[in-house]
Amino acid sequence: MNNLCIFAAYMSDLDRLSGLRPSADWVKRILQLFLFVGVGIFFIWLSLRHLSREDFRTVVEVAASVNTWRGWLILGIAAFFALLADFCRAVRGKLLLQPLQYEVRLSMMFYSVMVCFMANLALPRLGEVLRCTFLQRYEKVPFQESLGTVITERAVDMICWLMMFAIAVAINTALLNNLMVDPQAGLTMREWLETKGLSLLGNHLLLSLLLLVAVLCLLIFLTRKWWRKHPFFAKIGHFVAGMWQGFISIKDLKSPWRYWLWTLIMWVAYFLGTYSFFYALPCLWGVPLAAGYSTLVFGTVAFMIAQGGIGAYPIIVAGVLMLYGLPYIDGLAAGWVGWILQTVVALVGGFISLVLASLSKKHDARLLVE
Repeated sequence: MNNLCIFAAYMSDLDRLSGLRPSADWVKRILQLFLFVGVGIFFIWLSLRHLSREDFRTVVEVAASVNTWRGWLILGIAAFFALLADFCRAVRGKLLLQPLQYEVRLSMMFYSVMVCFMANLALPRLGEVLRCTFLQRYEKVPFQESLGTVITERAVDMICWLMMFAIAVAINTALLNNLMVDPQAGLTMREWLETKGLSLLGNHLLLSLLLLVAVLCLLIFLTRKWWRKHPFFAKIGHFVAGMWQGFISIKDLKSPWRYWLWTLIMWVAYFLGTYSFFYALPCLWGVPLAAGYSTLVFGTVAFMIAQGGIGAYPIIVAGVLMLYGLPYIDGLAAGWVGWILQTVVALVGGFISLVLASLSKKHDARLLVE
């Protein structure tokens, strides 16, 4: 019954935030769900369309190779690191609420984070709103104030990921250049690009990408007056500005270094969780650390473009591992094992958190200020 009340409160808060009628808002969200699920189904088809029946059987056999005591132990370790990362996220959320004079229980903040990830498997961005409603119900933190801290977290995560993405591109440039794109002709990526008149891109991939970004930024700056008048781009501008404001607001914390320390631990835990599950599959033993880092960075894209990363995550993992000389079949199997692990952690962790929260007493997190 408590959980039903949470969802009911979520509905009212969502309507107040969006300014849309409930019917219009849910039509929009259902369309978003179909879009993201459709993208996931497309990636599933894309990853399997060229596989023969024998190849598909091999994928299943490779994935099933985790069914040993060692495999389950390693998956348990990977799940532990995933939960550790979520715990770090909860600590960060607690720190951001302290300047607003709210001392939220760490346990309840952790429950809200787990519920957030579980809800995001159902509908895009549902979890962020439900997390705020969750804290409002159990900790009496106003919805708008907790939503502001969530936006700050997302801004920090996005900026950190962009920096990590640039590093991942840099460390994989040589591998991308030597990737065989036409085995029959014996052409590598660099040679193929040179045949297309793109030798500069083939030899200096990162430099070319940075130059392209710089040119785009210059064009946007020169035409900024026109962009600001367009409603769509005005919304993007407000979003970026909000991200930046959220990012720099961390300086107002009493101990900003604690926030950055927990952020660092969080990303390290995500990396260890991603890299460790490789060792549950015998065919991936000895994969270099760079492969785990690249899988973490590029694999995050899957959760941006497909609902829950379904379909997209396995094919991205397979593509990354191919750069390091592993067969596509093994990489695809590893991707599905990793996706199932993350989904199970989110579902089980979210469900248990809902149960434990419903058994907990409500608490007023507001601090008395003299």
